[in-house]
Amino acid sequence: MPSVTVDKQDLWDRLGRSYTTEEFDQLCFDFGIELDEDTTNEVNERVKAGLPSERPQLKIDIPANRYDLLCIEGIARGLRVFLNLDKAPVYRLIPPVGGEANMVTLTMTPDVARIRPYFTGVVLRNVKFTPSSYASFIDLQDKLHHNICRRRILVSMGTHDLDTLKPPFTYEALPPQKIEFIPLNKTEKYNAEQLMTLYESDKHLSKYLHIIRDSPVYPVIYDSNRTVASMPPIINSEHSKITLNTRNIFIDVTATDETKLLIVVNILSAMFAEYSEEPFTMEPIIVVSPDGTRKISPDVSPRLVTAHAGYINACTGLDLPSADIAQLLDRMSLSATASPTDPDAISVSIPCTRPDILHECDIMEDAAIAYGFNKLPKTFPAASTVAQPLAISKLCDLVRREWAQAGWVEVLPLILCSHEENFEWLNRKDDGTQVVRLANPKTLEFQVVRTSLLPGLLKTIRENRNHALPMRIFETADVVFKDKSVERQARNERHAAAVWCNKTAGFEMVHGILDRIMQMLEVPRISSADKTASKGYYIAPLEDATYFPGRAATIFYRSPISTSTTSSVLEKVTGNAQWRDAAIGELGVLHPTVLQNFEINFPCSALEFDLTPFEK
Repeated sequence: MPSVTVDKQDLWDRLGRSYTTEEFDQLCFDFGIELDEDTTNEVNERVKAGLPSERPQLKIDIPANRYDLLCIEGIARGLRVFLNLDKAPVYRLIPPVGGEANMVTLTMTPDVARIRPYFTGVVLRNVKFTPSSYASFIDLQDKLHHNICRRRILVSMGTHDLDTLKPPFTYEALPPQKIEFIPLNKTEKYNAEQLMTLYESDKHLSKYLHIIRDSPVYPVIYDSNRTVASMPPIINSEHSKITLNTRNIFIDVTATDETKLLIVVNILSAMFAEYSEEPFTMEPIIVVSPDGTRKISPDVSPRLVTAHAGYINACTGLDLPSADIAQLLDRMSLSATASPTDPDAISVSIPCTRPDILHECDIMEDAAIAYGFNKLPKTFPAASTVAQPLAISKLCDLVRREWAQAGWVEVLPLILCSHEENFEWLNRKDDGTQVVRLANPKTLEFQVVRTSLLPGLLKTIRENRNHALPMRIFETADVVFKDKSVERQARNERHAAAVWCNKTAGFEMVHGILDRIMQMLEVPRISSADKTASKGYYIAPLEDATYFPGRAATIFYRSPISTSTTSSVLEKVTGNAQWRDAAIGELGVLHPTVLQNFEINFPCSALEFDLTPFEK
């Protein structure tokens, strides 16, 4: 969850009183947030030591979907309403003098559909910033960029001193060589192509360049004098830079996701509309779409929904009338009134700052928070049930117990690995039909979801190569494969795998633990040529680049034809129609190149097979 740092005294001033750390911690818990740290003691120690220090700060953890609490303004506003010190504010759009004819207008050109197709904006008039509120304004933008905006990929915003620009504006998409301006905090003019090179070494902006760098056109916002205001989502212009003396602010928001676009503009404008000359008011703008459609933006009108006292009482175990529930919702900034005609109905007005309210269950949760989770009645469920593990989990526990009792050590590697570890290092080829890739991995170590347990086991041996020999480790866990036949386009398989590492290969060791598990599962060992056995397992020679030539085998499991097998490898169907043989895994001595890839200096034998055919 996001963490917000606020000035302690500033928050006390906004709340109208001081709190001890314990009191404020309890208040945060009651409100549904969490006090993470109070730096007062650290500051006092630095002061006593004669060291420079900042004012005491409070670090508060915020739920990830409460974008309205990502700044001190939102936290203080929400707590004051929760404590019945204020009523929830009503956000309003106030057109300029002269009405729609004098409203700021922005026209979108058709080419923006190729890069960032959505735009909205708003104007805050006669704003009065202090150093702390100005810093909070900048910090909220950064918090939104890293949270709902997904590091500016989905949404980005820019703020400008409107008095330095001349409306109407245009939002265009042009080749980078044709976009020239002085970027924020610079003194020289650059074209957009040069900016990409300039910011490659910038610690802050370099992480956003990939969003538009490979596009033939870049988005840009011009005023009527063809002065650049912004090149979203990278940088604003130095010309329209806001300062403490800025009084009229133009906020531009561009996006690839229209829903999040509307959320961001409402949150940013509503949080800082309290600094306008008339608090909680903002001036709309007119956005002209490429097809000529004119739209007044933003829409800050509340959403009206109907909640039901019966549903809220049933979920919380309470027995409150609708009027009392409405009062609880008022404390959570949800203006609510009980219906005069229906005793079960509650009309709830959801402000533009609460996009987290998606369903009646969200309203119920807010009512429970306002009532107090610790005050909710504790009752036994009406139905008595006994929990039990899944069949596949019971099977895994059996395997883990047997292998552990045999002296093998269980390990728990990560389920993500690099593409090389999953394929090239095992001498395997990616045919593009099996592995699930991460769209934008943070590091090269976490590119794909593993399709085999072997990479994790071998990396464990590599990191413990100074450990005494022999090393015998195992894991029972999920691997993931693409599967277009299911809705989620992927499926999990529960595998068991083990690796033996010693001065000798130890093929017989992994063969032995396979036999032990089959014995515990009451699966007899049979011959592949035996046409009379309806159930059992056997191994057959395997040529696979992962293993040493002539030192590998495929594990086949014979089961009645009615038994469901979900192995990722192809089945080998026998001539008898009453049963079938399915290849469920492999075992063998690992190839020297595989060991070299994982920096292992001793021979290893490995075993891996699918547990799902044995699920009962």
